[in-house]
Amino acid sequence: MQAEFCAKLLRLLKQCQSVRPLQQIHTQMLIHSINKPNFLLVKLIELKDFDRSFHFITHLDRPNDYAFNIFIRGLTNTWRKFDLALEFYYNMKSSGVKPDNFTYPFVFISCGNLLVSRVGKLVHCEVLKNGLYVDFHVSHSLITMYSRCSELVFARQVFDEIAHKDLVSWNSMISGYSRIGFAKEAVELFGKMRDEGFEPDEMTLVSVLAACGDLGALELGRWIEGYLVDCRIEFNSYTGSALVDMYAKCGDLGSARKVFDDMSMKDVVTWNAMITGYAQNGMSDEAISMYNTMRASGVSPDKITVIGVLSACASIGALDLGKSIDECALQSGMRNDIYVATALIDMYAKCGDVDRAFQVFESMPKKNEVTWNAMISALAFHGRPLEAISLFESMLRNDSAASPDDVTFIGVLSACVHAGLVDEGYRLFGLMSSCFALVPKIEHYSCMVDLLSRAGRVNAAWDFIEKMPSKPDEILLGALLGACHKVKNFNVGELVMQLLLEMEPSNSVNYVISSKIYANESRWDDSARMRLLMREKGVTKTPGCSWIEMDSQLLKFHAGELLDQNVPELFKVLNMLYEEMAEGYALSLDLL
Repeated sequence: MQAEFCAKLLRLLKQCQSVRPLQQIHTQMLIHSINKPNFLLVKLIELKDFDRSFHFITHLDRPNDYAFNIFIRGLTNTWRKFDLALEFYYNMKSSGVKPDNFTYPFVFISCGNLLVSRVGKLVHCEVLKNGLYVDFHVSHSLITMYSRCSELVFARQVFDEIAHKDLVSWNSMISGYSRIGFAKEAVELFGKMRDEGFEPDEMTLVSVLAACGDLGALELGRWIEGYLVDCRIEFNSYTGSALVDMYAKCGDLGSARKVFDDMSMKDVVTWNAMITGYAQNGMSDEAISMYNTMRASGVSPDKITVIGVLSACASIGALDLGKSIDECALQSGMRNDIYVATALIDMYAKCGDVDRAFQVFESMPKKNEVTWNAMISALAFHGRPLEAISLFESMLRNDSAASPDDVTFIGVLSACVHAGLVDEGYRLFGLMSSCFALVPKIEHYSCMVDLLSRAGRVNAAWDFIEKMPSKPDEILLGALLGACHKVKNFNVGELVMQLLLEMEPSNSVNYVISSKIYANESRWDDSARMRLLMREKGVTKTPGCSWIEMDSQLLKFHAGELLDQNVPELFKVLNMLYEEMAEGYALSLDLL
């Protein structure tokens, strides 16, 4: 009779869709002394009731391996409480219950998500001692764990030791390479996999597409698209977004947009791939237009969307749109995300509102190196160099994990350039290697050359270039050439112009400045020769391009072209600016 009642309760238990009837069944089990705790635990985890599940397992007299395994699995997969999963793994061992091949995969997943490879290696040793290294699930989770912890040598060793690899084995290793930026290795392993006779599935192709994007391997990416079409694999959010992202990273925005438009169902990941692709390829107005279309389609943006659109706003100075996105981020709580807040700082700074950028910076509870760098650079490039240097000193005093990197020093050295602080620039340049073990790059040398050039020390700047460990680039030499023209130093100027004309034969600026330098020395024939050489090579000046934001719309126009839209409104704005500038100029004369 009790057996029938027990079977009935278990059937009811499987049908439970909420916690309340589950509690009633548990009560009946206690009344009738029916000891089936594991069935209850499974159902509690299925219903995602963490508090009751935790209370239940901690009050079991002697939980067995099955109870521990299903709870550790729930902590890993359902609640993503990876630290607690490891804690229960150790509780399991201390209770005398032996972990098995159902335990270790979730332990390794937890180690990978917590980035604790040291713990993972200790557990790996246990697996070897227990003879479970041949289990596929254990091996695959080991590869994933080592990959996430950037221990690719160990991941590959586990992979190579698998005697009979299946598709999941190949996918685990290819995904591991692709995820942490080993794109070349991912593509090579994909080729080896096909040589071994394995046909890729969606997971393989998505991982390889990510690697193609990082490598710029457009042809392989196109082959994968063809393979998807031939196999009639639907362009869903998973595969379609990967294709859009790959084409965008390879600079083929036309193919990216075609894939995007052909997709019947688009989620936020798909929209993000297209918006970010436009933003990263300098097509900011298209990125903003895509964002507006996304909102009109009823798809809610996430933090990736916000970061992409803020980047586009920063590129073209769309301050009003940037402010509206800031308000949305504040209301949704996304502004608390360190990456969103950093993107806001960058946007406000590049749109000229440094004070608002600093307000966002000050309101952030946590800051990383990128955050500090964005704010330091903002102050430096907006004529507030002393504040930039002061903020750098604050960064050094800060107890957080953020420490200066290459970009930080570009910011503070640029601040020295704007303030004319030559001695401070030398001091900071020396700090890079002496205190932070950073090797100065070409950008840092460019800052020093620019600093010395602006201070009129053109000969010192040239000496600095000659001592550089690498060849100077066109940006560095261009800054020095401009300084030579300004201080009328012909000897250094002629050396620089010869190098620049070899490096950049199509840059009109080099010919124009060289012509002016010769003119300063009254060498009219050489000055005319520069202009003639420019015409012979077909070098022309690139027309200037500007954007203006009116009524939340971005209008773009080039110098010299005829305006065909909103002409009265544009001239109205220009006339207003002329009047304000005239008033400001008159006021400055009065003050003098």
